Amino acid sequence: MSAAHRTLYAAWSDDALVQALSQGDAKAFEEIYVRYWYSLFEVAHRKLNSREAAEELVQELFTALWHKREVHTINKLKPYLHSAIKYQIIDAIKSKITHAGYLAHTRPHLSDLDSTTEEVVAVGDLSLALVASVQHLPEHTQQVFRLSRFEHQSVPEIAVRLNLSQKTVEYHLTRAIKMLRVKLKDFLPLLIFSFISHF
Repeated sequence: MSAAHRTLYAAWSDDALVQALSQGDAKAFEEIYVRYWYSLFEVAHRKLNSREAAEELVQELFTALWHKREVHTINKLKPYLHSAIKYQIIDAIKSKITHAGYLAHTRPHLSDLDSTTEEVVAVGDLSLALVASVQHLPEHTQQVFRLSRFEHQSVPEIAVRLNLSQKTVEYHLTRAIKMLRVKLKDFLPLLIFSFISHF
């Protein structure tokens, strides 16, 4: 992208870039990449402790963003991208953990591992448990929870999208968190309540 074009697109809002992206504007896509690549990389690198793995996840995210540009529904670009990279992190950790014999080999030797590796294993266990638990929530409660915590939509936004009252949305969110706290009680040492609220 030329300096002139870079300056032009850099002045655009996220909403304008998303709109242009949906119409196949490659320059808008480049600006989104430049604007958010590093922050997404930092999130992935912090969780995976691998520069190569983090770079690969971010590249996959942007590749998917471009190829599915016409079908994506993006209300808020930054939360959307960060939610997407967190899903990819969960998948990456899940793949690592479920590799044949991985846990059987790792758990007896946790004391010999550095704190970063311990954190990756712990977050991986927690991520798997959360994903599995969310899938067992009642349908409407699950839908509201996903929109709130994974797509970062507000209560009013969810109410409009699902044609529900705001009180009903709040009820489902409260219900979801209570149910998940029970299902994930074994993860209390990992500050599960904070994880449910922000991951």
